This record gives sequence, structure tokens and C-alpha cells, in this order.
Amino acid sequence: MWEAERAGPDEVFRMTSEIVAVDGDTAVVRLEVRYGDPVHQEYRDLWIMRFAEDGRCGSFEEWPFWPAQPTASQGS
Repeated sequence: MWEAERAGPDEVFRMTSEIVAVDGDTAVVRLEVRYGDPVHQEYRDLWIMRFAEDGRCGSFEEWPFWPAQPTASQGS
């Protein structure tokens, strides 16, 4: 999915991540992705991941946020 959204394999981007919480088999991570140099597009995500007993990701949930987009309170 990510490859289909990119401008191509040479597209400049920077991704940073921070572990927010871990509880048993569940982890929450905050990510920021900035595209371009200079930056022309920015995303922030929360990932919720649940891991299977073998250590592989058993489920993945993404909560994206686009800082340039108005929030519900800004749009009303």
C-alpha cells in the first residue's frame, strides 16, 4: 500500500518513531513522516500492534493525522 502511494523509489522522506506504550502483547507507536526536501507533505500516525506468541505482528491498526488538514473543531 505504501509503495503505491509514493512518487517512486527515489522519493525523499524521513520517518521517525517513538514507542508510546507496551502492555503484554500490545504496543502503541507514534510516527512522523515528512516527504520532500524541502518538506511538502507531513503525516503523523499512531500504530497499535498486537503480537502473536511467535513474536510476529498478529494485528495492526493505523490512526493517521495530517497536520495541514482542519480538525473537526476548526471546520465548524
